[in-house]
Amino acid sequence: MSAPAPRNAKLLWLALPGAGVLAAFFLAPLATVFVEAGKENAVARMFATPEFWDALWASLWLGARAAALSLVVGIGVAAHLARVSPRLRAALQVLIALPLTFSGLIVAYGFILLLGRAGFLTLLLEKLGADPAAIAGAFYGPAGLVLAYSYYLIPRVVLMLLPVFLNFDARQMQAAESLGAPRWRAWFEIVLPQVAPTFLAAFCLVAAVAVGAYGTALALVGTQLNILPLRLYSLIADAGADFPLASAVSVLLLAVCSLIMAVAEIAAARSEDDDVRA
Repeated sequence: MSAPAPRNAKLLWLALPGAGVLAAFFLAPLATVFVEAGKENAVARMFATPEFWDALWASLWLGARAAALSLVVGIGVAAHLARVSPRLRAALQVLIALPLTFSGLIVAYGFILLLGRAGFLTLLLEKLGADPAAIAGAFYGPAGLVLAYSYYLIPRVVLMLLPVFLNFDARQMQAAESLGAPRWRAWFEIVLPQVAPTFLAAFCLVAAVAVGAYGTALALVGTQLNILPLRLYSLIADAGADFPLASAVSVLLLAVCSLIMAVAEIAAARSEDDDVRA
């Protein structure tokens, strides 16, 4: 009965290097941010400023739109990949996952070359009669950010949903259609209830990424758009940096993203419970 004690001690020693790295590079900086946020009445100043409330709602609205677009496109792509041959699916997965290797600045630069004021697609549409100033004006704003964010959020949605569609029993759809149900009704009444928790989890995951992203937004709109990541950047990048207020905004951004991810974890846990009961 005394054998497990030495084994547990060895496991504890093996875990110490990882725990040290976690403490040094995550817990200590995080604690510093929380301590700094408590100085100079930073939290009260943040909530008393209407601009920060506007930035919060704009960040949530931007994340929701980017996540909704990514989810709609990702569902279609994942459903199609589940129907193709395994060899073609593997090749397409490699291509779809490529945007995940790019940084936000590279994605923004690519979209500028495509839809900027002198972008390839903008000049092409100009020859067809479109107004390049209107195209560029729409691109360098929330609509352009939603499009750019979706470029690297859609692969995340596809990789999350593909196993769901691969493991789904298609015979349920075939049975419903054989009984006379239209395909759209069979999809909404059979497929959607079973995969809705995974859809919600994917939506929350990419929404949290969109809310916290700043590289793409900084390259496309600078600090002209009032969202939390750019507000945080302006607080630490300007000459008169306000570090307590920047720390308070960091804590707020952390809390928002953590809350969104908590919803995703709850949805994923309920999905697993439903699978176990089934």
